[in-house]
Amino acid sequence: MNPTSSAAERRPTSLLRRALRWAGYGLGAVAALLVLGAGTLYVISQHRIQRVHRIEARPVAVVSNGETIARGRHLAFTRGCIECHDTDFGGKPVIEDAMVGRIHGPNLTRGLGGVPDSHTDLDFVRAIRHGVNREGHALLVMPSLEYTHMSDEDLGALIAFLRSLPPINRARGPVSPGPVAHALIALGQLKVSAEVIDHSAPRLARIEATPTSAYGAYLAASCMGCHGPNFSGGRIPGTPPDWPASANLTPHASGRLASWSESDFVTVLRTRKRPDGTELHPLMPAVYSQLTDVETRALWLYLQTLPPVATGQR
Repeated sequence: MNPTSSAAERRPTSLLRRALRWAGYGLGAVAALLVLGAGTLYVISQHRIQRVHRIEARPVAVVSNGETIARGRHLAFTRGCIECHDTDFGGKPVIEDAMVGRIHGPNLTRGLGGVPDSHTDLDFVRAIRHGVNREGHALLVMPSLEYTHMSDEDLGALIAFLRSLPPINRARGPVSPGPVAHALIALGQLKVSAEVIDHSAPRLARIEATPTSAYGAYLAASCMGCHGPNFSGGRIPGTPPDWPASANLTPHASGRLASWSESDFVTVLRTRKRPDGTELHPLMPAVYSQLTDVETRALWLYLQTLPPVATGQR
């Protein structure tokens, strides 16, 4: 600065420097708070993920005959297991997103990278019904909340089928939540099944496959992961931003089912095309076309009993 400049001339430069310095302090404080907040959310989510759940898993009968294995296969496909474990049950990528995370379904076969020989039927019960591994840690991406209701007979059939699978040699991919997933877990928006399941609740020994709303309710539990606990659909928590919102399955005017007939509903499941000719999004499992006539009828009857809820009001 020119030494002959007056104090009045120097003042604007001095004030600007001071303002910039304080702005820097402010931005630094905001950044520190953001880091602190992110760190807090990470610690909370890690605590929830690493928590050990003390569970007394009750064994179920596993009968390995042709009829039971066929029933187990039907359950594995129509309850959505292949969406994470692939059609050969060797596992596959489910989410690959920098912010959400890298989430891969594990290999359920006895091949290299799959379940070890020491994996017992009771370990399968823990994973499927309770959402924990043999050490009691929560299985983060295992939607056991949808399967915990499964009857002992059906659960035994599913395990028998998994036991019958030919070995697939495929290393397990990562289960690595990203910052968005950690935040959602910490805030309770992304449920950890093991935390919300009533592990001591009584389970059905068996259920009769009949075209009734009661059997439909039993089947519909597998739809809650995408369509929500009240089946109103909307954005699925924890999914990448390019994933579509799920459909509203209640008879509310904001959803499509309000104007569908039972025949429309069955045709959509069988053909993956809506009555207006538009196709379902690929994320809607195609295996629902394998539901039996009894199952589709029961599911339709149950959906008709739901109270109407506006789309996305989970």
